[in-house]
Amino acid sequence: MISPVQILQKAERLYPSFLSSVITGDTFFPKEDFPIGSYPKHYVDLREAVTHLISKSKQSLGYGYTVEWKTRKFHNLGQQSLPQRISIETEQDYLKLLKREKEFLQFKEDIELIRSEVPELNSWLYQNPLKVIKYSDRWIDLLKVCRYFQCNPKPHLYIRELPIQIHTKFIEQNKGILGNLLEAILPPELLSSVEREKEYTFEKRFSLRDREPLIRLRILDQALKAKYDFPLSDISTTISEFRQLNFKAHRFFIAENLMNFLTLPALENSFALFGSGYAIQILKSVNWLAYCPIFYWGDLDTDGFKILSQLRSYFPQTISIMMDVKTFETFKEFAVTVAESTAENLLYLTPQEQALYSYLSIHNKRLEQERISQDYAYRYIQSSCVSIPD
Repeated sequence: MISPVQILQKAERLYPSFLSSVITGDTFFPKEDFPIGSYPKHYVDLREAVTHLISKSKQSLGYGYTVEWKTRKFHNLGQQSLPQRISIETEQDYLKLLKREKEFLQFKEDIELIRSEVPELNSWLYQNPLKVIKYSDRWIDLLKVCRYFQCNPKPHLYIRELPIQIHTKFIEQNKGILGNLLEAILPPELLSSVEREKEYTFEKRFSLRDREPLIRLRILDQALKAKYDFPLSDISTTISEFRQLNFKAHRFFIAENLMNFLTLPALENSFALFGSGYAIQILKSVNWLAYCPIFYWGDLDTDGFKILSQLRSYFPQTISIMMDVKTFETFKEFAVTVAESTAENLLYLTPQEQALYSYLSIHNKRLEQERISQDYAYRYIQSSCVSIPD
């Protein structure tokens, strides 16, 4: 037989539907979604269950669930009154049972506020009643942000620059709910598309400026430093500024490890880029790199080859260096065992690269590029890539 605890649990599960009915104005009570279930077989158990049920009912407390009775005749016990149906008759009974009276009053106030300030959120309200409650302490400021974006859907400003009367970290701290609200009220054509979910950011989606990733560049040929009048040989700049450069036909050596990047030797007609792992994806927007010879040097492990394949999907001319069987065998004693991984069919590896990638995956091996000696790297580049000036 149903217990008071189970009634409360079922009543809690009805709460989102109840809140939605308040938003739409639909009638929700009386509610009779509480089947009695089967009675205990033994009289003592039945008596205890019924007594407990009555003690927590509206009959005893003055609020909550109502018990309807029916009379049954038993062979040994004669006629007995037993619970037949459980119901909650009124909104007041329900809210007092859940101890949510104060919360509900605030909910109604917030609904009225949201509808008056941003009526376009009405459909969102019906679908998200619990979020109205979750963010009850900040609706005034959330709605300020919504109204601003309705009038300025493509601000092209940093969050800190937005002329909204809220504290400077409010948007940063509430990106989740704000993204949800703005998606609901802004026309799709005014939202910036994001190709891949993992590249989604609040700033990209709502046309805000963001802290740009930096590109670190080393000039490996002093002639290029003079040609372009660079005052420095090691430069960091934003990706948007890097796109505006035009170094077509110059060679680019991309190293994943910082120390290997810093110790690349002087190379004729060449620049070095610090790859920094999968962050290499930011280079795909640099169109002029498609006209440059590119050499990639990564770790001899599954991630290194995945990054190589990713880079080559942007720039098919990319050539790997020191990512071959000969290099692995030469420094095999420095390889370490890593966690098991599953080999993927990477689309942009050569057959030789794919074979080594599969071997490393099967045997769970990694040879980090910094384990390769400087002398070997110097000679490899000299013999395989370009001449090294005196």
